Amino acid sequence: MRPLLIFIIVLCLPRHYLAQTWELYGKDTINKIDPEGKKQAKWILLGKHKPGTCYQVDQKAEEGLYRDNKKTDKWLEYYCNGKMKNKITFANGRPDGYAQMYHENGKISEEGIWKNNRWVGSYKLYYDNGQVQHEFVFNEMGKRQGPQKYYFDNGQLAIEGNFQNGKESGLIKEYYENGDPKAEKNFADGNVDVTSIKEFQPLKPIAKRSEIPEENAPVIKASADERPNEAVKKAAKGPMVLNGQYTLYNKNKQITKDGVFKDNRFIEGKAYMYNENGILTRVAIYKNGMYIGDTQVEN
Repeated sequence: MRPLLIFIIVLCLPRHYLAQTWELYGKDTINKIDPEGKKQAKWILLGKHKPGTCYQVDQKAEEGLYRDNKKTDKWLEYYCNGKMKNKITFANGRPDGYAQMYHENGKISEEGIWKNNRWVGSYKLYYDNGQVQHEFVFNEMGKRQGPQKYYFDNGQLAIEGNFQNGKESGLIKEYYENGDPKAEKNFADGNVDVTSIKEFQPLKPIAKRSEIPEENAPVIKASADERPNEAVKKAAKGPMVLNGQYTLYNKNKQITKDGVFKDNRFIEGKAYMYNENGILTRVAIYKNGMYIGDTQVEN
């Protein structure tokens, strides 16, 4: 009797509902819009959906699932060179869950859990050579909590210690690039006890290389959707090279970076990230050319 009952229920459903169900879950479910005009099921966004960018018209730019016009589950985004750019988990149109970002060369750049507009739990940032740059742990409020580690781009540990509620706590150890101890400092609530500072000379020779922190900062690429204010654009002649304090904006006139630059590299300040709907999803903090964490996004 059960198969007959199911058949009767299906026959009793409204015809528009049956048509919509076949539309969304039939043999072809790509880029479908339901009778209410909402995007549903799997979508593949091509270059023509992103005018003014480097994508070709028929090149895949993004793909993932929509539910009632909002992104859901895992979404993949690609660079113009075809390599993976982002793998981000969405819920109700906002990033919510495990996320991976990639350098343009195809190597992973960062990964972790993004929830309520902040990183939570374990998080890793990578150099473009594949080496881990930072290993952080964030609490539910998006503040660093517990063991934290920084690395040189050769894989050698640079700094290690503990944080409490976003501030240094207890013993922080620093190392030279060859692995020798460099310094030890005791912190309480983010403040160093200057009487506790111990500094050490390297025991082994250190290969010469630039110690300028700006060299590890991300390069700001001049593009159509990230420019300084109008006054700077008018004054510039030829390719712009940013040195000093600048505020950059995207094509929607939203701030993307606000801080200090040196030879187009972002040295210190805040970097603002938005989703395709223009919603601010993340604010990253940079200091001395290094990413140090995120600040809370106001909803």
